Amino acid sequence: MKLSDALSREELRALSQTSNWRGALMLGGNLVMLALALALSAVEPLFAPLSLILIAGQQLAFAIVMHDCAHKALFRTPWLNEFAGKWIGGAAIDAPFLAYRAYHFEHHKHAGTDQDPDQGLVKNYPVSRDSLRRKFIRDLTGQTGIKEIIGSWRAPSFATKAPFLAFHTVLIGVLALTGVLWTYALWWAARIFLFPAIMRIRNIGEHGVAADRYDIEPRRNTHTTRARWWEVLTVAPNNVNYHLEHHMFASVPPYHLPKLHKLLAERGYYEGYECVTVGYPAMLRKAVRAEPAAA
Repeated sequence: MKLSDALSREELRALSQTSNWRGALMLGGNLVMLALALALSAVEPLFAPLSLILIAGQQLAFAIVMHDCAHKALFRTPWLNEFAGKWIGGAAIDAPFLAYRAYHFEHHKHAGTDQDPDQGLVKNYPVSRDSLRRKFIRDLTGQTGIKEIIGSWRAPSFATKAPFLAFHTVLIGVLALTGVLWTYALWWAARIFLFPAIMRIRNIGEHGVAADRYDIEPRRNTHTTRARWWEVLTVAPNNVNYHLEHHMFASVPPYHLPKLHKLLAERGYYEGYECVTVGYPAMLRKAVRAEPAAA
């Protein structure tokens, strides 16, 4: 089935409409979730493990804010995309917004080819069970996170670090004024020990379990995972799990991706392709290579 047979121009035009209030609602929800996650441990320190999981999920959410703003798809007003992408999304996770945009556009331009700069993120998938286990051990023991942080500060400049410094100065100030400055340590614990694993799951779900990463057909080089509500809080915030739909129509804002997915699924556009999985456990099972049977 051709895409034009599954979706009309009028429907696509409607789905591509961005909205300032919906963008603000999504970003505001991320900030509120971060506040709640920190407050949870401030009220009862025994809830710290749960706070760490929720904070890491919101760190991914901020990364997705940067991603969506890079596509100018979160807000209708251009400067809001630039501001939120640079001073909130990218700033939170210490990612330079403009450099990310240039890199990410190369990914979209060359998806399905060996020129895709993201191919290295999912190289060799599916992998053996032991290989996947080792990757997650490196993530969850902080090896990946520490390596990433050290790498980001190898040749810093004030221009690239200013958003990060501003965001975290505000965060520290708010926590200090509310008398719970110690919870700032939870941000970095989540960043070092959980965020890399969540990012790995994201990368695997987007292209690691795709049928053929070297095929220019999006239904073969990209993958969507239908997330359950608890997965939305951790590994799939801001509808990032609808990655196939995003690759087909990068201009569609994140708050319209579920509707786009539903329309295409109901009209049979995905039939005959292994491009959609229900739930992240099932998705991760696809990332594991079948071992040969013992003699």
